[in-house]
Amino acid sequence: MNLGYEKEEIEALKEECQEEELNFVLVEDDMDMGDSGEFAHFQFVGKHEGNEVIYDAVMYTLQLHHSSLLLEEAEKKVAKIHKDFVPIDERDASYKENEEADELVEEFIQEMEEEESIKVAEYYDIDLDFEYGIGLEVALNIEEITVEVISKFIDDFNSNSVVLDKNVYSFKHDEEEE
Repeated sequence: MNLGYEKEEIEALKEECQEEELNFVLVEDDMDMGDSGEFAHFQFVGKHEGNEVIYDAVMYTLQLHHSSLLLEEAEKKVAKIHKDFVPIDERDASYKENEEADELVEEFIQEMEEEESIKVAEYYDIDLDFEYGIGLEVALNIEEITVEVISKFIDDFNSNSVVLDKNVYSFKHDEEEE
């Protein structure tokens, strides 16, 4: 049973939104809007097939989405060369560092950036098989995710008036200067 469709859950979220004086609530987890403003996890009440439902959403800047795709692709390339390579998000305390493989990941990322081989566009994706309500993943071409950006997206989403930028972009990620 998906509780995100239950009237009691929906009403509780509406009350929480009202208390916050927003049309959403941030989900407090290990990654929130934080200092970078590149990512936010939030919930809001919307409609699906004419019925109210809770949307559990994550929003990224398009640049962060691009970075994630670069890393994912570089890790795939390295895994073909180094059979013992473990992707960064799968590493645990027992992981033994492989400096050569990690340097190769960085090299592949830089190469793909130079070639602009990964291109991204704004999107949102709805997941109806989500564990709580309906999952929603959003990437927007903005510098920073703010309360205003989230509120406007929700208003547009709930009124079926979201307009996405269909242009494709590739980003160059500045290296930290020493």
